[in-house]
Amino acid sequence: QVQLVESGGGSVQAGGSLRLSCAASGNTYNVYCMGWFRQAPGKEREKVATISTLGGSTYYADPVKGRFTISQDNVKSALFLQMNNLKPEDTAMYYCAAARRSCGGGGITAGYFADWGLGTQVTVSS
Repeated sequence: QVQLVESGGGSVQAGGSLRLSCAASGNTYNVYCMGWFRQAPGKEREKVATISTLGGSTYYADPVKGRFTISQDNVKSALFLQMNNLKPEDTAMYYCAAARRSCGGGGITAGYFADWGLGTQVTVSS
């Protein structure tokens, strides 16, 4: 099992930036894909970005392409999400997740992520 703890959320105005962090601990040796998801009130959970822990290949959902950047520090077992030019529609609870399978070029679905953090809230005001 992998324990995940997110941090870095907060309230910003539209156009602002935030950097989310996710600290991973436990059995991280067989984690092959890490991802960021988000869920806004009344909406379904949405995949935001994924990264392959071995090759570093990334995937971004269309709404965040060009604005968000996912990265990792394998030495420190940490995952990051740099969010720039934030928009009110980015307001959501953001979750870090770990999967013991390939990201599949970004095609991996939420059900394959076995471990989840408790989330960090991001609020963007207009």
